[in-house]
Amino acid sequence: MYSYKNIPQLQVDLKNGITTCVNLVNQAISNINAKKQLNAMLEVFETSALAQAKLVDEKIKNNAAGKLAGVIIALKDNICYKGHKVSASSKILEGFESLYSATVVEKLLNEDAIIIGRCNCDEFAMGSSNENSAFGNVKNSINENYVPGGSSGGSAVAVAADFCHVALGSDTGGSIRQPASFTGTVGVKPTYGRVSRHGLIAYASSFDQIGPIAKNVIDAAIITKIISGSDKMDNTSSSKPVFEINESSTKKYKIAVLSECINADGLDKEVKQAINTTLEKYKQQGHTVEEVSFPFLEYLVPTYYVLTTAEASSNLARFDGIHYGYRSKNATDLESTYKKSRSEGFGKEVKRRIMLGTFVLSAGYYDAYYNKGQKVRRIIQQKTLELFKQYDAIVTPSTPGTAFEFGKNSADPIKMYLEDIFTVQANIVGSPAISVPCGTHSNGLPIGIQFMTNFFEEEKMFAIAELV
Repeated sequence: MYSYKNIPQLQVDLKNGITTCVNLVNQAISNINAKKQLNAMLEVFETSALAQAKLVDEKIKNNAAGKLAGVIIALKDNICYKGHKVSASSKILEGFESLYSATVVEKLLNEDAIIIGRCNCDEFAMGSSNENSAFGNVKNSINENYVPGGSSGGSAVAVAADFCHVALGSDTGGSIRQPASFTGTVGVKPTYGRVSRHGLIAYASSFDQIGPIAKNVIDAAIITKIISGSDKMDNTSSSKPVFEINESSTKKYKIAVLSECINADGLDKEVKQAINTTLEKYKQQGHTVEEVSFPFLEYLVPTYYVLTTAEASSNLARFDGIHYGYRSKNATDLESTYKKSRSEGFGKEVKRRIMLGTFVLSAGYYDAYYNKGQKVRRIIQQKTLELFKQYDAIVTPSTPGTAFEFGKNSADPIKMYLEDIFTVQANIVGSPAISVPCGTHSNGLPIGIQFMTNFFEEEKMFAIAELV
């Protein structure tokens, strides 16, 4: 069986005839079928994936293959792929087939990537454990009694379990980095605007970003580079030049460790030890590592949930049982169609966030919550950017602990929301961030370390992360 190391090695092996794209796809399908109990894949695009594999094999023979020839990629179930179903893991989009492909999908296909299928996720990307999908829980491939993290849990497990080489997820408050940390993979949230959101089913439009989950930093960097760039279909996409992957490994960096994060009461002792061990390694390599204060930790999660639920209540208004997707059979008139279709079609967590957001935006509370949330967001952004004037990167644990058992946090939404305490800062600010494995807990589960850099400094971020 062909063993995958990274994309550059894969390309050499394909060119030298050591393996073929068709063999790679058949191997992926075999792995998926052998581990169906993980529930990571909602659908395998077997026919289109094998057809694409045959085409790419021909291109390789003719020396006409793209940069991602033979790379098998899975898509989170909120990224559109023309002619294929997409549901955001929700009953409300039952049977819906996309009429167009997301810009990121087009860019991947243009470089001869092979799309293997769509991954299970928390419904409408709302969750930190992958327990909110309408199609059942995704299990962590390392220990099936534990959650894989969310909302891109299916994407993370697909990579960890060798269903694909790379998977795309979306990150609104940590939905790529947290599951990457829980599954021992590498997860990237690019700078806001670096990657087009056209074709991503929106949760919170000023926070959402598409990014990769990969086995290693090199692959994550390659995929991020290819999906980056301006897009006329997304006015928030940046026209800044796409980064290169050539930052010198001999450069010495100045790294800030957020004191309030590394010394937080709720931080697992072994996670703290793993982070400190990794930072010691950086010091030994000649990099400067300093502890700095960021006294806004307690405001991150409340600010995030006030603003994202407000945006969600607006974005999800379009799913109404009228245009497409699920429509209640119990409806008798227009009003009951709206009420019953949304009540029956949306899951518990999505309904909770829609109601929170509607409350936040309501006439009597708009200034008290939404307006104030925007002001706090600006302060957090300014204070973070001040640190980037002095430091190349900010370091925190990716998560307070390792993956937790199913049901542990389900009864307490606040406890579940606090799982994102270290990851939401990058989304509030808009800066890029990456989670990289940095050790294994005594419970056998992986530990992740997070690096944040200034806007559009992905090249530097990947260079620093590669040193772990």
